[in-house]
Amino acid sequence: MSNKIKWGVIGGGGDSLIGILHRVAASMFDAYELSGGVFNAQHHQSLKFAEEIGISTKRIYPDIETMISEELALPESERIQVVSVLTPNFLHYPMAKSLLKFGFHVICEKPMTMTYAEAIELQEIQQEHHALFALTHTYTGYPMVRQMKKMIEEGIIGEIQKVDAQYYQGWINPIIHDPKQRKSTWRLDPEKSGISCCLGDIGVHAYQMLEYVTGHKIKSILADLNYLYDDNQMDIDGTVLLRLDDHKKGVLRASQIATGEENNFTVAVYGTKAGLKWGQENPNYLYLMEDGQPLRVLKPGHEYNSDISLSGTKLPPGHPEGIFDAMGNIYNGMAKAIRGHQYDIAEFPTITDGVRGMRFIEQSVYSHEQGNIWVEL
Repeated sequence: MSNKIKWGVIGGGGDSLIGILHRVAASMFDAYELSGGVFNAQHHQSLKFAEEIGISTKRIYPDIETMISEELALPESERIQVVSVLTPNFLHYPMAKSLLKFGFHVICEKPMTMTYAEAIELQEIQQEHHALFALTHTYTGYPMVRQMKKMIEEGIIGEIQKVDAQYYQGWINPIIHDPKQRKSTWRLDPEKSGISCCLGDIGVHAYQMLEYVTGHKIKSILADLNYLYDDNQMDIDGTVLLRLDDHKKGVLRASQIATGEENNFTVAVYGTKAGLKWGQENPNYLYLMEDGQPLRVLKPGHEYNSDISLSGTKLPPGHPEGIFDAMGNIYNGMAKAIRGHQYDIAEFPTITDGVRGMRFIEQSVYSHEQGNIWVEL
């Protein structure tokens, strides 16, 4: 019998980019075996897809309830151990809740839930049932992001005094100006997407990244959001002022109407001795900036990097790694945790990141609606 972790997937069938991303990531370290799941709301489509990717249809289920019931009927050594939830936003909470209640470990796409209250409840269920939970803030898996975190932790840049995160996309620009299209896009539907589009989709990545690399919590925020049209219920652009502890301040900018931008996510942290800057579109470069010194560029795979950066580097120096590799590092960290092996707590975001992310989203919308006021997180 295979000693690989038995892995199930909800959603992600067909030509879903997120499905491909997770399947490739899970295969990287030979730790997981795709055992079954529910790839599509239409059972016949799930069966067809299973055949296309070459796995048995015996454990392809019509819905999550059947999956849980039939998997629990199997001997523990045979049943699925961890399930990835890759469905639209509104299904994350009920599906993760059902899985955690029956002791399945969960890997979940973000945002974790539709509301902060749901996030708190999910955390309580997870703690009660002692299940592991990984939230796929994928960018934390990049080796040079992990290197950035360790350098800040080691005091290389001195005391933090300013943080700056920008996440600009332009994909919604052609849609938002067409009344019919913006009414038919699920990301602009509060029933399916939650109370926020832009901050809920990409702004929360920037928020989580700042807390991840700095090791500091954001204490309060002031948000100014843009909906562009009166009949559009969801933000598609926004700027959020940030206050961390000890007088550290910063700004978070997110937009899905930055015309011509693709996936321009950058994060910069400035300290008393130096600054560090990283960008997602060129993820193998971490820039170290010091007064009176030449710009230094750190790259993955070199011995000057930290252990967590090196452990997430799969190729020799000079060979580019990308988003599949970053997601693979998160899956690898989760595999270590499931198997009870030693791992670094920075190897995968947890349910705590999901709770804080939902608090950030709701409080940003509240700040905007109340006339751009400061609110606590």
